Amino acid sequence: MFKNLFKWQKGRQNSGYDKMLLCGSYWPLPFDVYLLRFPEGSEIPPHKDKVKSGRHYRLNIVLKQAERGGEFYCESPIYENARIKFFRPDLSEHSVSKVEKGNRYLLSLGWVRDSSLK
Repeated sequence: MFKNLFKWQKGRQNSGYDKMLLCGSYWPLPFDVYLLRFPEGSEIPPHKDKVKSGRHYRLNIVLKQAERGGEFYCESPIYENARIKFFRPDLSEHSVSKVEKGNRYLLSLGWVRDSSLK
């Protein structure tokens, strides 16, 4: 994990967005914090993020919206407004529409909680 700190990398969906790991841990609570950059033409197709075990949560904070496009869609968010997106990426299909003009930036905090904890 530490070899990737503060370095831009291609996003997992191979769809044109970039991510930079800001911090993270495997123990005691697995989490990560990324800065995400969506340049013009990037998008994320509908998908779910599988985890081996536990409940996956993600809190996305929109730092800069694109001038056009780059809208986040989630089938059942826990909480959502113009800047805050809180959801279960392991359960809810989610996507980002194509950025047509400008760039979109967000801070993304994710964690996996043990299923046995209430």
